Amino acid sequence: MMKLKCLAALMLLLTAMPASAQGRKAAKTARKAKKTAVAADTVSAERRQLADGVFMEAMIQRHKGNRTATFDLLRRCTELNPQAAEAYFFLAQYYNGLKDKDKALENIKRAAALRPENHTYIETLAQAYVSSGRYDEAIDVMEDIVTREKSRDDVLSMLAQLYMQKADYDKAIATLDRLETIEGKSERLSYAKSSIYTQKGDRKAAVEEMKRLAEQYPNDLNYRGMYGDFLLLNGEKEKALEVFNSILKEEPDNKHTLASLRLYHKENRNTAAADSITRILLTDKDTDSATRIDIMRQEITENEQNGGDSTRILNLFNMIEAVPQDNADVSELHAAYMNLKKMPQDSISRVLRHILTVEPDNAAARLQLVSYAWSREDRKTVIDLCGAARQYNPDEMAFYYYQGMAYYIDDDYDNALSAFQNGIDVITDKSDPAIVSDFYSVMGELLYKKGRKEEAYAAYDSCLQWKDDNIGCLNNYAYYLSMDGQELEKAERMSYRTIEAEPENANNLDTYAWILFLQGRTAEAKIYIDQALKHDEDASAVILEHAGDIHAVSGDLEMALELWNKAAVKDPDNSKLKRKIKQKKYLK
Repeated sequence: MMKLKCLAALMLLLTAMPASAQGRKAAKTARKAKKTAVAADTVSAERRQLADGVFMEAMIQRHKGNRTATFDLLRRCTELNPQAAEAYFFLAQYYNGLKDKDKALENIKRAAALRPENHTYIETLAQAYVSSGRYDEAIDVMEDIVTREKSRDDVLSMLAQLYMQKADYDKAIATLDRLETIEGKSERLSYAKSSIYTQKGDRKAAVEEMKRLAEQYPNDLNYRGMYGDFLLLNGEKEKALEVFNSILKEEPDNKHTLASLRLYHKENRNTAAADSITRILLTDKDTDSATRIDIMRQEITENEQNGGDSTRILNLFNMIEAVPQDNADVSELHAAYMNLKKMPQDSISRVLRHILTVEPDNAAARLQLVSYAWSREDRKTVIDLCGAARQYNPDEMAFYYYQGMAYYIDDDYDNALSAFQNGIDVITDKSDPAIVSDFYSVMGELLYKKGRKEEAYAAYDSCLQWKDDNIGCLNNYAYYLSMDGQELEKAERMSYRTIEAEPENANNLDTYAWILFLQGRTAEAKIYIDQALKHDEDASAVILEHAGDIHAVSGDLEMALELWNKAAVKDPDNSKLKRKIKQKKYLK
């Protein structure tokens, strides 16, 4: 664990080191560049003047956002004047945009060669080498810069990163030493150097580095604690214990030191002492959530390695949650652990509800509760949870969807439609197309049921704009058009796509067969309606009635009557169906 902390600190250092935005002179780079530069006097004054005009026009087009025109003009500029460094510099940017790293590097190298005194060109070249993975060349350029400008802490920071990338620990440490002469001794640099020494295997140097920091700032207990951590990390346990005890003598509730002492006791297998400190840290109101999370992750890992008995872990979580919390981080870990252990939903739900008491705007916890309620068909709870979510998470579309569907299943079409329409209001260009498509699809269904047909068709059109292969929408849209006798060719095209996607779906087959029937293509309709019956042994009254109609018109009245009678059993109030049976013929 200690080693991971050190490495994390090192990475924090390295990622915090800024790349340079402005450069200065780089003598050695300039000398190399001049060897490859084309002599300036090979370009006539006339061509230079013409190239300058082309470059100015390129910059105008660039300002207007005309990328293609800019690109073409910059290339024309370099043809007229091969010494136009600024044109190569901007061309490199455009090649980067085209993901052509080789061309980009070629152009920035050319710019730097032509204008080695230009700070921006030189440092952009270094960055290009880094992005291309050519670390040796990047190091050469940067070393040239800091040779000339010794106070360039930004370049030194980047150099340290590059040396670490190459696992050249000695040069990385030497670079950090140079940084230290500029910035002075600091926790950031000392911790990074100690971590590198540890990676290198030089434990003595790692400890000495932190010792010097602690000695330089004897009144800073944090530095002394870090020194103790490195002692423990590098196997000097008794010295580490002395340091920890000296800190606790001055500050008995020093959380960092208590956490380090806990690790000391664990390494020495003193379970009782380690557990005592664990309880203190987890329940102290002043312990921050990050420390609690770190401890609980350690405990979970150890517990899993020792058999995975969840009782101890759950007791620790309950102990923490008995103390007022500033945030729900620990409870979120609690719920994640219970999910991992596949515990009952009602047990997990108690933790999720606790999260909402601490953070009522926690969308993830509320969504999980909604999904649990949905799975047990508790639509009232779904509606209530989603209603509260619209106060705390007004931009989360999932809550509108679940609430709308719950109302829809309960035949409360007005509230369902309201929920979906409110959900549509939060759509952005970053919304999930599949979810937005479903919103519009269900809205179309609801609007049609309410007799608002034109609005329903508009909703279906919007659905297909977001996801043109929404099968449910294609089927319903096609079926309703056929029911209204509108745009049958369009309906047929949409319906056929559902058949291609789901060739054994009885509802889709029925829709397609019925559209064919309405177009007078009875023989084809019979093929598809028979397929619908084949793939649905318990066909609905609608499918059975359609099948009877198609068979009747096909001349098979006996089969038609059999199918109509089956449909009448399922739909006894269908008066038109009764007339068909009585009159023994198809009625439009």
